[in-house]
Amino acid sequence: MEREAMDFDVVIVGGGPAGLSAAIRLRQLSIESGHEISVCVVEKGSEFGAHILSGAVIEPRAMDELFPDWKAEGAPLNTAVTRDEVHFLVSPEKAILTPHWAIPKPMHNDGNYIVSLGNVVRWLAEKAEALEVNLFPGFAAAEILYDDKGAVKGIATGDMGVGKNGEQKGSYTPGYELLAKYTLFAEGCRGHLGKMLISHYKLDQDADPQHYGLGIKELWEIDPAKHEAGLVLHGAGWPLSESGSTGGWWMYHAEDNQVSLGLITDLSYSNPYVSPFDEMQRLKHHPVLKQYLEGGKRISYGARAVVKGGLNSLPKLTFPGGLLIGDDAGFLNFSKIKGSHTAMKSGMLAAEGLFEALKAGRTGGDEVTEYVTKFEASWLYEELYKSRNFGAAMHRMGTLMGAAYNFVEQNLFNGKLPFNIHDTTPDYKTLDLASFHQPIAYPKPDGKISFDKLSSVFISNTNHEEDQPVHLTLGDPSIPLKKNLKLYAEPAQRYCPAGVYEIVEKAGEQLFQINAQNCVHCKTCDIKDPSQNINWVVPEGGGGPNYPNM
Repeated sequence: MEREAMDFDVVIVGGGPAGLSAAIRLRQLSIESGHEISVCVVEKGSEFGAHILSGAVIEPRAMDELFPDWKAEGAPLNTAVTRDEVHFLVSPEKAILTPHWAIPKPMHNDGNYIVSLGNVVRWLAEKAEALEVNLFPGFAAAEILYDDKGAVKGIATGDMGVGKNGEQKGSYTPGYELLAKYTLFAEGCRGHLGKMLISHYKLDQDADPQHYGLGIKELWEIDPAKHEAGLVLHGAGWPLSESGSTGGWWMYHAEDNQVSLGLITDLSYSNPYVSPFDEMQRLKHHPVLKQYLEGGKRISYGARAVVKGGLNSLPKLTFPGGLLIGDDAGFLNFSKIKGSHTAMKSGMLAAEGLFEALKAGRTGGDEVTEYVTKFEASWLYEELYKSRNFGAAMHRMGTLMGAAYNFVEQNLFNGKLPFNIHDTTPDYKTLDLASFHQPIAYPKPDGKISFDKLSSVFISNTNHEEDQPVHLTLGDPSIPLKKNLKLYAEPAQRYCPAGVYEIVEKAGEQLFQINAQNCVHCKTCDIKDPSQNINWVVPEGGGGPNYPNM
């Protein structure tokens, strides 16, 4: 069957904070000026917000600009931060509470709000629909379309109704071609098409390698007597310190007696026996967190990679026919542990640059450098510049020395020390050989505070059509057993937070098994595989997690 095609002025891939903010700003400018601009947003989740997972504490700066009356308009920013605590966990039982004056400035949360980012995105989708943005949830952008000059001319959504072996089933429906003068890519961290574009146009040749963390999150309903709406806790140290790894945890007291808690494990870790999921489970038994969780109920679970390279790792943002925005480019400010306001602002700046190009009569295929000019003149650039060394300092110096450096740079010099710290080793190259380490004996889950992977994936509401091609593809199927197992004890078994990868025995033979049905679309395998042999591609639209209130 031939694919049907639809034409728009702008197609946006990804319905998160960046993509929706870009769509909304474009339509606002279109309506204000009377210059009609048609905009389409395609989103692989079953609904807008279904795949959104974040802490989240949101800084409302970008929201203030996009919707100055957002409070009156009902934006779901309901819980203002009232108090901050930062703990350094010394051991399984001990912790040091950091004095407020010693916390790096970017981590202060005065004026911020504890939110469900998924619900914020659902609200933004409603606002976009009211502005006549064409919204297509449940359609995965599977292919970049190029014109005969090599410029991006749009995307194609994935075919539906294709069986495991590639055959067309009775339900087969070909994908759609969504053609545009300009295409924005806003897929979030380690976007499938964004990764292709960065490689195709060599957009990262002048940047440091991008760096990542794996964020694992749980949502709990706790005893009202232990709940303090607006309380924000952050911390570092144990348990990651035991394996020489780095990262940090959070616990946010949201509305309705719910707390969001999670652990970000930097994917630069070197011990191949580290399991971020199991580190998260034992973290919860520390008294600082356990005091709130005892007697409570876990109601949701999820995981997502976090981009953390900052300004030094930003690729070139423009290419013929399109732009990278949000975490497809890497705009998260890791010093604040926040990316929603930066993603939104990047989308708004892209929209303003595109509006100028379209109003001037440009018909696509060129580079919209106005976006870069606006970015470099914005508070977004200034914010990322001040925090450019934060993550690299933690990687290069370790948790304690890195924290001390960041206190000096952020609190005493306001992020303006006259040098850059570079971290030029990609995360997938940091693993030691397994022979240098001993396996880690993680405690068994108790079913009350800590849990196993499969029961966790169950409450993420993850589902994929089983009879479809596996969306976790191997460049060389022999590498997991012949190389990764021998050298690194096949770390995919442990870095995946959803139990997707297993070494199993059948008829006396070892097999590398991929349980793609479990995949929560975190992208960790695509990032951390030491052989860069795993390539995450989109499954059928609508597949994956369905996060409520996350």
